[in-house]
Amino acid sequence: MSQKATFTELIQGEKPVLVDFYADWCGPCKMMSPVLTELSAQSEDKFSVIKINVDNNPAAASHFGIRGVPTFMIFKKGEAVWRKSGVLSLGELKQTIQNYL
Repeated sequence: MSQKATFTELIQGEKPVLVDFYADWCGPCKMMSPVLTELSAQSEDKFSVIKINVDNNPAAASHFGIRGVPTFMIFKKGEAVWRKSGVLSLGELKQTIQNYL
């Protein structure tokens, strides 16, 4: 329960939050891990990057209609403002998140 409250608190802020819905067994998800690490390192505290394992958090996956992984969503002020599934480049993710800063 506290995990969900923490997630809810995180996505309620003014700062955009990029959420990576992933699974440990997913090859493309593993490919995205270094990209997300680099993106997070470049955030300059202007946005957050969080990862949610769909196998450990099936309720969250179900709530947001996650059908495939990786799926990325951007939340701002508690609203989902962007969503895309599949492998994305660092450049694509940076450009997308810039649109919501």
